[in-house]
Amino acid sequence: MPVTVYPWHETQWREILQRKEGLPHALLFKGREGVGKLDFVRKLAQSLACESPVNQAACAECQSCRWFATNAHPDYRELLPEALRPEFETTGERKPSQQISVEDVRNLHDFINLTAHQTGGKTIVIYPAETLNVNAANALLKSLEEPPANTRFMLVAHRPSYLPATIISRCQQVVLPTPPVAVAEQWLRDQGATEPALSLAQTGNAPLAALALDDGEFWQQRKALLGGLAANAVDAFSLAEQIREYPIPRLLGWLQRWSYDLLSAKSVGTVRYSPDYAKALSQLANRLRAIDIARFHRTLVRQQRSVHHPLNARLYIEQLLFSYTALLRGEDLTTYAR
Repeated sequence: MPVTVYPWHETQWREILQRKEGLPHALLFKGREGVGKLDFVRKLAQSLACESPVNQAACAECQSCRWFATNAHPDYRELLPEALRPEFETTGERKPSQQISVEDVRNLHDFINLTAHQTGGKTIVIYPAETLNVNAANALLKSLEEPPANTRFMLVAHRPSYLPATIISRCQQVVLPTPPVAVAEQWLRDQGATEPALSLAQTGNAPLAALALDDGEFWQQRKALLGGLAANAVDAFSLAEQIREYPIPRLLGWLQRWSYDLLSAKSVGTVRYSPDYAKALSQLANRLRAIDIARFHRTLVRQQRSVHHPLNARLYIEQLLFSYTALLRGEDLTTYAR
């Protein structure tokens, strides 16, 4: 059986396979995190290398496909941050890097300059592309400007706006969309998810991200934070102590979605991410000005760039919560925006 992609990407799959012989040397796949972009790109790379494709898709049976099945294809490489590499082992107190470094890019030199084992050429996947640090992006740009023979780059980005314009301009862009809600809910039910609708609401209708939420710890942590945010009197110190061991990217994501829902409740009377807290969000929104909520939300969005490496996690969490309580009190948020 040939390989297949998620149902909501079948249109894009057919379109790109129809022109696979003429694909450019650099492609940028973009879309919401958790919709299956990396899976799509891996299967595309496999299909480009397949020795006996079926309707242009990988056959899943030839030697090339068997190599892909064991993550051992000699003409395929993935460039990931240390934190996403399954083989990376944390040693001592050193945390895995959340960025792709210039050394990572330079280490591709030998692979790029070797002759491909098969006629399908070589493929390098970079995921997530926005985690390339400045020096790494500059090093990659040299290869994109002077593409090596028989080598294709596939960049996968959740937030393509974080990439340098020089990188984006040298890639052909492919948008991989989120699915219709009904399709996503049915797919989650088929996977055995217990809260498909609420999980999808939490992730902005991203099915794979929603499936990953199907564990008790996530829902317990969410209840603790959102219950604290919805309280009549928010105690920033007490709440910070309660949630201090929670993953900071997860906390920031919840706060961003909460502020989005506050603004939505204020502006149009509906919420997107937390329908189970719709009443509390509506009551809070009625007390606030839309412009103050919008400023708070922008403050949280700016925090995204530093979320993976705060100097002091506890102070970082407290700062986020102080900013929120300042919003509720109608105070100037600039003090907390640094």
